[in-house]
Amino acid sequence: MHKKIVGIVFVIIMTNMLQLKAQYDESDTTYKRWYVGSTLYLLGNFVEKRNPEYVQVNFGYRITPKDIIHFRFKRSVYDWPLGTPWEKIFDGTEDIYPGHARILAPTLGYQRFWWEGVYTSVYALNAFEKYMDENNKTIGNGYTLYLDFYVGYHFTFFNNLFFFEPAIGISYWPLRTNIPESFKSVEKQWPDYFIQPGFDFGFNF
Repeated sequence: MHKKIVGIVFVIIMTNMLQLKAQYDESDTTYKRWYVGSTLYLLGNFVEKRNPEYVQVNFGYRITPKDIIHFRFKRSVYDWPLGTPWEKIFDGTEDIYPGHARILAPTLGYQRFWWEGVYTSVYALNAFEKYMDENNKTIGNGYTLYLDFYVGYHFTFFNNLFFFEPAIGISYWPLRTNIPESFKSVEKQWPDYFIQPGFDFGFNF
C-alpha cells in the first residue's frame, strides 16, 4: 500500500503541476493567509486488513510569506511498534502488538520557507493513547510526545488555490508514559525514531 501511495504522489506531481511559485508574496493578489488541508496517508483507509482508521486535519496561518504556524489533529489505530524499519513493514514481517493502540493527537507546528519552495518544519504531536488487548478490552491509557522534523518542497496549483508538499522527515518520541508491559516487550528492540515521507496537501483561503 505504501508503494502505491508513493506512485500516486508522483503521478499527481508530473501530470497536474500547473503553476510553481517561489514563495508567497503579500503584494500578490493570490496571496492568502489561511489554509486547511490533510495528507495522502488517508488513502491507507482503503486497506481492508488492519485498517488504520486514519484521520488528519491541518489548519495553518501565514504570519509572513515565509513563516507559518500550524495546528493539526490526528487520529489513528496502529498495532506494531512505530520504530519498525520500513523493510519489515513492506514485506509484512513486522512485529505485532498483542492488541492495538488508538491515538488522538492535537499537534502544533512551525514552518519556514528558505528558498523558492524549499521549507523546513517542526511539529510537537501530543498523542493521547488508549491501549486495547486482543479482545478489544482497554488495558491502559498513556501519553507520547512526538517531535517531527521535515524538509520538503511546496508546489502550488490553480493560481495558488491548492498546494501539495512532498517531504522527508524524522519522527522522534522522547517521552512515553504508561505503556502496557505486553506492548513494551514487543517494541523494546526497535529505536524511538522513524524516518518517514510527508504528503500534505491543502486549500488556501
